[in-house]
Amino acid sequence: MTLADLGLIGNCQLAAHVRNDGAIVWACMPRFDSPPVFARLLDERGGGSFVIGAADGRPGAQRYLPNTNVLETRFDGADGAFRVLDFAPRFVQFDRTFRPTKLLRIVEPLSGTPRVRVSCDPVLGWGRGRPRREQGSHHIAYQGYDVELRLTTDAPLSYLDGEPFALSERRHFVLAWGAPVEEPLAPLCDRFLRETTRYWQQWVKHCDIPPLYQEEVIRSALTLKLHCFEDTGAIVAALTTSLPEAPGSGRTWDYRYCWLRDAYYTLGAFRLLGHFEEREQFLHFLLNVAGSSPDLDLAPLYRIDGKSDLDERVEEAWPGYRGERPVRVGNGAAVHKQYDVFGEMVLALTPMFLDARFRDRVTPSLLDLVTRLAQKAVSVAGQPDAGIWEIRAEWRPQTFSSLMCWAAADRMARIARRHRPERAAEFEGAAARIRDEILARAVDPARGGLVADYGGREVDAALLQAVSLRVLPPDDPRLLATVDAVQADLTHDGWLRRYRTNDGLGVPSVAFMLCTFWQVEALARIGRTAEARALMDRVRDVRSPLGLLAEDLDPTTGEMWGNFPQAYSHVGMIHGAFAASPRWSDHGS
Repeated sequence: MTLADLGLIGNCQLAAHVRNDGAIVWACMPRFDSPPVFARLLDERGGGSFVIGAADGRPGAQRYLPNTNVLETRFDGADGAFRVLDFAPRFVQFDRTFRPTKLLRIVEPLSGTPRVRVSCDPVLGWGRGRPRREQGSHHIAYQGYDVELRLTTDAPLSYLDGEPFALSERRHFVLAWGAPVEEPLAPLCDRFLRETTRYWQQWVKHCDIPPLYQEEVIRSALTLKLHCFEDTGAIVAALTTSLPEAPGSGRTWDYRYCWLRDAYYTLGAFRLLGHFEEREQFLHFLLNVAGSSPDLDLAPLYRIDGKSDLDERVEEAWPGYRGERPVRVGNGAAVHKQYDVFGEMVLALTPMFLDARFRDRVTPSLLDLVTRLAQKAVSVAGQPDAGIWEIRAEWRPQTFSSLMCWAAADRMARIARRHRPERAAEFEGAAARIRDEILARAVDPARGGLVADYGGREVDAALLQAVSLRVLPPDDPRLLATVDAVQADLTHDGWLRRYRTNDGLGVPSVAFMLCTFWQVEALARIGRTAEARALMDRVRDVRSPLGLLAEDLDPTTGEMWGNFPQAYSHVGMIHGAFAASPRWSDHGS
């Protein structure tokens, strides 16, 4: 299988990856970072799946119902046609968002008498054992989990072991973790489908979108929303683990967690989309994380419940995606020092002090917290760390980390001018000192632009963020030289790599999708709009058939790699689209 064969469904409580042959090949329950229930994605033979597809196993054609996260897979054959509608219910009920830990699958004949195959084969997490099955009159209960996993259906249970049968009428399947379905199935599924479709379409109507790249922004917004864990407000980097960055790379990380470094940029995407609720929920999560660390010794990433116990282990018995080992659970980067996180935290919290809609949230304790975060950023600026790329080689002072520390001091000065004017000069002075140090120690004397680490000569793509952070005016020669150097050194068949140095695991061979969207944004901000749009037009087509983006791309083959979909890639698509697109007032509207 390839990543382009996969669709994603979810409801901000759980998610599932559906292959184009009708197989759910990845799903963790009851939440994103739980052990898998279906995991054929990482073990084609023994990982378990839930198949509803054509009798002969042929792939179907997938699409999302317009402006929703309801996935349709259509199968056409000599015996007839049918479709499978897959979704996780999500809608407003009793003034609350209803998001049960359930997956719904509706199978509908479209023509003729097609033959279908149904097989539900879950696994007991990473041990890959099979649960004990208990058959009822209209359900199969799978025992061995913390709670019961139950499949309820109006299809004959005798056909649920993979034996093909003729589909002569609409059939319904509900896979429930915990509370099972106890009401008539057909009307329940029809109501859930109707209400879930309406919910997503209404959510999209409340999205701001640019005049250009509208479909790309809508799909990216819907995908990003599925990465939100509503219970705590956390937003995960991806909903998968161990999908390799490139063949044979060994770079197989568990991304089912929340990185603080993503916070500022992700909140910015929701701001561009005009969605306030997601921003507020994520800010609550960030405040809980920071408030739980009295000394502000923040980890780079956290579980979706705010805990940081993320010891990394390898599941040796798992063959991995397309045989690419190792399969990892947890993430060792949680023990890294990444000093950019203090800047990103301050940047994420700044709107709470400058945006009148957050006015009721501004308290003395919150002001104390953001002040302490800014002080922490100032104190660690210029110190060696693993940096944004989580370098697993010798640490050096990373320029991007220092840029973020400068941003923390600069934004704190703005906050202080409004809320604590007696401290404004302190942070203005700190910002000036950090910027002067960056310009003294991290500028290439030959090319005149920023470099990746103090005293070095190489660049990395994160330096493009210097443009959006506004550390220098947009026409400053040093900023322009930085953009040109990144493009010259890191462009790989039209896409950007992160860097071209050995990070302890070798030299990356593929493009990191987000970096190219940073490039689009930087070009637009320095006034090279035509270049930004040309680049956006070229890269917008490198998506899966459903419009989903992975973490990485092999520009020579066009194949996507890495965890999938990648929230940060879709965040980049949103930022790039808004940056490259004209305003509506300039678009004749």
